[in-house]
Amino acid sequence: MLQDNPTDIVVIGAGIIGISTALELQKRGKQVLVLDREGVGAGASKGNAGAFAFTDIVPLATPGIMRKAPKWLFDPLGPLSIPPSYALNIAPWMLRFWRASWQDRYAAALSAQAALMDHSRAALERQIADVDGEALMQREGQLQLFESEGEFRASLPTWDRRKDHGIPFDLLDNPDAIAEIQPGLDRRFTHAGFTPTWMNTVDPASWTRHLATRFTARGGQVEIATISALTPMDAGVRLTTAIGEIDARQVIVAAGAWSHHLAKTLGDRIPLETERGYNTTLPQGAFDLRTHLTFGGHGFVVTRINGGVRIGGAVELGGLELPPNYKRADALLAKAGRFMPGLNLEGGTQWMGFRPSLPDSLPLIDRSARAPQVFYAFGHGHLGLTQSAGTAELVADLVTNTKPALDMKPFASTRF
Repeated sequence: MLQDNPTDIVVIGAGIIGISTALELQKRGKQVLVLDREGVGAGASKGNAGAFAFTDIVPLATPGIMRKAPKWLFDPLGPLSIPPSYALNIAPWMLRFWRASWQDRYAAALSAQAALMDHSRAALERQIADVDGEALMQREGQLQLFESEGEFRASLPTWDRRKDHGIPFDLLDNPDAIAEIQPGLDRRFTHAGFTPTWMNTVDPASWTRHLATRFTARGGQVEIATISALTPMDAGVRLTTAIGEIDARQVIVAAGAWSHHLAKTLGDRIPLETERGYNTTLPQGAFDLRTHLTFGGHGFVVTRINGGVRIGGAVELGGLELPPNYKRADALLAKAGRFMPGLNLEGGTQWMGFRPSLPDSLPLIDRSARAPQVFYAFGHGHLGLTQSAGTAELVADLVTNTKPALDMKPFASTRF
């Protein structure tokens, strides 16, 4: 892997963002080497819900959300929690999160997120066509479920925002209408919103591997290496690994929840935190699932993965070092059993993944402020799969000095 001559471009990270970016740069005539400490799709790209959530344009930091913060510390199994042992560590991030919830900043973040979603939806269709990937897609829509008229009415402003941005949906006001789309749900769910254009992949790990296979078939390389530091050089960037050094003309940092550690070696301090997501995947035959289900009031989703059923979600802001709390996965599975009475809860496999999150819910897509030959593509939170193809095109625009399709200021590395 070590070489005398610099590599054209090194992408650090073989998750969905890194592989998509490598594939797009390759399309534009670049020689690309992808480095990852574990391999293709070994992190959050392996076990996520498989959803292309283009309708999720509302940032996590909404006006008034900080009034709910105190109870997060006391509900370790709730939809959004902070382990008490991590509360002091995350305090600076929470301050930025609070600032991001101010009405003006929230409105700006929502607008930027909607623009990135529109771009990413179109970019995904281009990517699917390029790699012959339609067989790995599920175009079955999404049901967002509500347990009362009050809960449903509280959601109406978010549906208005979707309407403003041209997202089609149907609002349902009784259990029978819901059952026409998804039979077998408890009748406590009296209202719903159905988004027909919602997409999923049959399996996020398989989709990432499919892209990586096309990348290598076209001459790209993927190697195992742990990068500990980046050093700007006159002609590019030097990457320090455990077995030596690699020189590259340009570097893309797409290492997910570990990306800020690499940025720090350049002098860039990025307030990245980790949304630890939990799920349980049940085998084929567990339930006749016909669409993606979102139980928003409980912070989890149910999706069809390789014919089985994956129940997961919630947000635990707990960093990279704390041991997993699989009681969270157990709690979600138990709720799913109550909400879907026919669900077979036996034979499940649990998983926990790290989702890189920035305080304003927007990713970082930009050059390094300290090293212009280093580009950042991380911080997508739980929307990495959704925004992967769009991010790849935008990064490739920056690398090739092409005018990006979007205003890139909201995604700048200096915004914090």
